Amino acid sequence: MFKLIDVSNTVRIPPSRFGEDIEVVAKDILKHEYEDKIFAELGYVISIGNIIEIKEGKIIPGDGATYHRVFFEVLALKPDLNEIIHGEIVEIVDFGVFIQLGCMDGLCHISQITNDFFSYNEINSELIGKETGKLVKEKDIVRARIVALSIGTGSSRSGKLGLTMRHPFLGKIDWINDKISGFDEIKEAPEIEDKGKDKKKKGRK
Repeated sequence: MFKLIDVSNTVRIPPSRFGEDIEVVAKDILKHEYEDKIFAELGYVISIGNIIEIKEGKIIPGDGATYHRVFFEVLALKPDLNEIIHGEIVEIVDFGVFIQLGCMDGLCHISQITNDFFSYNEINSELIGKETGKLVKEKDIVRARIVALSIGTGSSRSGKLGLTMRHPFLGKIDWINDKISGFDEIKEAPEIEDKGKDKKKKGRK
């Protein structure tokens, strides 16, 4: 989900910053243009990394600035379809839960939490399973899978993620740990010796 991506773009260096370290100037300008924004091809850009190369500048008639092709790195949050993610539930509504995934929020519809039917308790802001009695509330840590992905451009809230927790070993971390513990108990169960077979074998001698 978090990726270091190589990017190139043309950076305009204004005359007011001539004489400064060009790498510092270029990085400042790139931070303003990229950081805390969403791009369709990059995802949510968290920060500008290393400046790899700055090409020789060009001048456009009538413009006192210089234009440089800059190659640089960006640290971005770019989710992939079917990716398994961990996050914290930050809001519960009657139709599902919103899960914070780093710098983005994803929606898990109430029908995609488990196979159980969940009802919404507005007073306590929680979801309750009808058959299992399982509770889902804010600040729960969960594991989910991305099933729908739409990344726009602009602000950090323009991305939309659809999530599911219905598959095995997804859901609240507490539920997953309970399942794992159950499997461990089965694996560690002692072998039962069939004494009847031993008696039959002895009787044939």
